[in-house]
Amino acid sequence: MISVVKHALMITGFVAVMMLVIEYLNVLSRGEWQERISKRPWGQYLLAAFLGATPGCLGAFAVVSMYAHRRLSLGAVVAAMIATSGDEAFVLFAMVPRTAFLLTGLLFAIGLGAGALTDLVFKNRKLAKLSCDHNMVVHEEIRCRCYNRHHITEQWKNCSPTRGTLVLALLLFLFALVFGQVGPPHWNWIRITLLSTSACALFIVATVPDHVLEDHLWKHVVREHVPRIFLWTFGALLIMHFLIDRWQLGDVLSSGKWVVLGAAGLIGVIPESGPHLIFTTLYAKDLAPFSVLLTSSIVQDGHGMLPMLAHSRRAFLTIKLINLIVGLSIGALLMATGR
Repeated sequence: MISVVKHALMITGFVAVMMLVIEYLNVLSRGEWQERISKRPWGQYLLAAFLGATPGCLGAFAVVSMYAHRRLSLGAVVAAMIATSGDEAFVLFAMVPRTAFLLTGLLFAIGLGAGALTDLVFKNRKLAKLSCDHNMVVHEEIRCRCYNRHHITEQWKNCSPTRGTLVLALLLFLFALVFGQVGPPHWNWIRITLLSTSACALFIVATVPDHVLEDHLWKHVVREHVPRIFLWTFGALLIMHFLIDRWQLGDVLSSGKWVVLGAAGLIGVIPESGPHLIFTTLYAKDLAPFSVLLTSSIVQDGHGMLPMLAHSRRAFLTIKLINLIVGLSIGALLMATGR
């Protein structure tokens, strides 16, 4: 139970600091970079697929954060979630590095194609229903001077409860990361990424003007998104914890290769890293063909989609269904050809 709470805090903390940074950049640029990205669909697909292809779940979390503010299209999220293998990527690179590089390239290419096809089919008709209720707010009448060193001292002399609360929360999160209470137990690039983004968020919260802090960071990000992200993430992890402990998922794999392929796709829908390691291990031990590994990797996204549960259950189910169809279709074609 304690490990589930820590994992939920890590995911929620990273998504929250990413959203704080994104909101800050949007206010700073008055939404200009948001407009530039939104007008370049293939730029979105390439960015999302690249973030998804990075090992671990942090890139996928960043994509969900951008989608939550209508920065990326539904197809871009599909591209990212197909490209990502979550924590399984680390295991795969350790066990079969050549296959891992090949798989990463294939997932990147499949993600680009599936993302473009998704937007072509939906044509953004569902985006309003599947994304945030409102876009990022930019006050047109004010060009924010988000860093003014002459006003920082005055702001801290009259420190608002909001600023004090957010700074304290970020400091506690940073200390928990440094001492290994949250996140990876050892120093690696994931911990460094978490620390650097959290430190950036702390700087932002400590220096922005009060109206930006209250209207953008507190009301829109923290109060609206963070509680839902934590509750949904914690709930999903807790359910998966009990299911994995009580179900013998490996028993399903003894009924033939087509059953294994179907199991790889269906288990891939689970927003959790653990179950998918079954298929990574089976492939590494020559007990399952490449088609099974590819299907599992296309459909599953580690913990990458957990924040989407808090943001939009419709979007979560839509993206998972698209990835399941893509994964089973490509996997079946490969298996039919003996791969």
